[in-house]
Amino acid sequence: MEKENETKAEQEEQEQVVNPWEVSAKGSGKIDYDKLIDQFGCQRLDKTFVDRVFRLTSRSPHIFLRRNVFFAHRDFNEILDAYERGEKFYLYTGRGPSSEALHLGHLVPFMFTKYLQEAFKVPLVIQLTDDEKCMWKNLTVEESKRLARENAKDIIACGFDISRTFIFSDFDYVGGQVVGIFGFTGEDHIGKISFPPVQAVPSFPSSFPHLFSGKDKLRCLIPCAIDQDPYFRMTRDVAPRLGYSKPALIESLFFPALQGETGKMSASDANSAIYVTDSQKDIKYKVNKYAFSGGQDSVENHRKYGANLEVDIPFKYLSFFLEDDDELEHIRKEYGSGRMLTGEVKKRLIEVLTEIVERHRAARAAVTDEMVDAFMAVRPLPNMFN
Repeated sequence: MEKENETKAEQEEQEQVVNPWEVSAKGSGKIDYDKLIDQFGCQRLDKTFVDRVFRLTSRSPHIFLRRNVFFAHRDFNEILDAYERGEKFYLYTGRGPSSEALHLGHLVPFMFTKYLQEAFKVPLVIQLTDDEKCMWKNLTVEESKRLARENAKDIIACGFDISRTFIFSDFDYVGGQVVGIFGFTGEDHIGKISFPPVQAVPSFPSSFPHLFSGKDKLRCLIPCAIDQDPYFRMTRDVAPRLGYSKPALIESLFFPALQGETGKMSASDANSAIYVTDSQKDIKYKVNKYAFSGGQDSVENHRKYGANLEVDIPFKYLSFFLEDDDELEHIRKEYGSGRMLTGEVKKRLIEVLTEIVERHRAARAAVTDEMVDAFMAVRPLPNMFN
C-alpha cells in the first residue's frame, strides 16, 4: 500500500532528501534514482513503454522518453490500457511562480507535456501555485499574481493548443484554502499546512466543472519531476475513498546544475542555470566558465583516458536537448574515448542551447496579455478530445 511505502521511506536512513522543498544527496553526491524508486514505491519506465507509446500514437517518442529523462511512473500502463480501449484521459501539470523568468530545467516538464498533449490529443490543465509561493517565499499576493502571469507567458510560448488547454492560478481559480494533512510543525503558516490538497485536487475531474461535467471517472496523467511525488502519494491514497481513480504519474530526473549533478538547480544562483532570458553571450560565458567537465586535466591525459561522461555536464545537457540520436552517440564515443575535447563539446552545447533559448524568446515575445487572459478564461473546451 502506498502509505506503507511512504512510512518505509521515512524510516530508512536519510542518505538523500527528495521532497517538494528540498533535494540533496549525502555528501553532495549524486541522487540515487534507483533507491528513490524503491523508497517511493513507483516503477521504472522501461523501453516497453516507449515502444507502446510509439505504437499507440504513431509519433516518434519524445527524446525525454527515449533517453530516460522521464524514468519512473505510477500506473502509466493503466492510462495506456484505457487509451487503447478508446477511453479518454486528461493531463495536469504545474509551476510554482517564484521567479521572473524560467530556466531550462523549468521548461523540461512543459516541453514533454506539450508532446503528450499533441501525441494523445487530450486536454490539459496547468496549475500556477501563486498561493504556495506567497507563503513559502514571503512574496506579496500582488507580486505572486504578477509572477504567475509572467510565467504563464513562458508556458504559453512552449506552444500549447489553446483549444485544449486551461491555465489557472490558485488565487484566481481556487479562491481560498481547504484543510489537509502534511508534515509541518505547529510554527508553520496555516496556509502551508492546507496547501497540499490544493495541489492534489486538480487531479480530480470534478475540480473543473466547466471542462469535465459528468465525467467524474476520467483518468488523470501528471507529468512532473520526481520531487513532486509526495503530493500525489497522498492523493492516490485518498482518491478511491472519494470515488475517483488514482491519478497516474510519469516522473522525470532532475535537470542538473551547471556546476555538477548534486540535485537540481538553484533559482537563487543565476550561474547554476541557463535562463530563457540569457543572451548568446551569457550562454557561452556560463557554459565555458561553469559547466563541470568530465575531461582530464591535460590534453595528453584526455587523449589517453577520455572523458568521464558520468559527471560531465555538457554531455548531460546534450543528452537532454540534442535531438539527433546519431550525433549524440557519436559524441559519446568520441568524447568518451578522448578523441573529442571538452572545448568541442561545449561549443556544440552552446549552439544547441542558443537555438532553444532564441526560439523560445521569439515565441514568448509574441505572447500578449490578451493571450494569457484567453488561456486562463474559465470556459468550456468543446473540441478538447477531437
